[in-house]
Amino acid sequence: MIFNLSLFREYIANYMKTKLTYRADFWVEVFSDLMFSATNLIFIFVVFQHTPALGDWSEAEVVFVYGYFMIPYGIFSTFTNLWNFSERYIAKGEMDRILTRPAGSLTQVMLENVDPPSLIGSLIGLCIMGASWSQLGLAFHWYDPLVLIVMTLGSVLVYMGLYTALATISFYTDAPTGIAPLMYNIQNYGRYPIQIYNKGIRFLLTWLLPFAFVGVYPASFFLERHRDLVMAWLTPVMGVIFWAIGLWIWRRGVKRYRGAGS
Repeated sequence: MIFNLSLFREYIANYMKTKLTYRADFWVEVFSDLMFSATNLIFIFVVFQHTPALGDWSEAEVVFVYGYFMIPYGIFSTFTNLWNFSERYIAKGEMDRILTRPAGSLTQVMLENVDPPSLIGSLIGLCIMGASWSQLGLAFHWYDPLVLIVMTLGSVLVYMGLYTALATISFYTDAPTGIAPLMYNIQNYGRYPIQIYNKGIRFLLTWLLPFAFVGVYPASFFLERHRDLVMAWLTPVMGVIFWAIGLWIWRRGVKRYRGAGS
């Protein structure tokens, strides 16, 4: 753990040196994250211009869920950026370099792709939650910040487990992109209340690809009208389970790797 923390410090230092050299790139990333958040929020507002509610969810409640969704997503994107794993590490052969070093292979891949500007999304999500919290008149308890931290960690682990397993598919195929775009589209269903979907989609998003645990279920702990304590507290449990599954699949995939080239 101490060794990994020292690596993290070195990688962050190198990242900051690079961004101080090319400062425009950093601000472009920040602006892109802001536009991403604003676009999705505007979409929710547009939807509620045409309907008073989604199921029995009000506009403020849906915005609250979206605000929560952004918090773990921003943290995940910062520390587990595996979008280009197949192209960079498999197709271009950089996995060979990773495996010659003493640190864990997954740790190195994550640290090499750290993206601090993505944390802006988490901060925006926290602000959205705060504004919706006030609008909904929700009670604030001393334990709410602690619960939010636990729920967020659980949601981040769900993300990490699923996308680590997804990246591992690259060890078995030469496809440069894989199914990452499909998974990204599916995860977006987690922004909205799962109750508005049919039973098949609810089952998929709860037990197979549990993106409901990165949005509506943990957020429901704080919502008085839609509180579901059982599913909310399953969030950290599902996070640990899927992170363990992701690590197990990754280790098996690394053993299958035979190097770059034909």
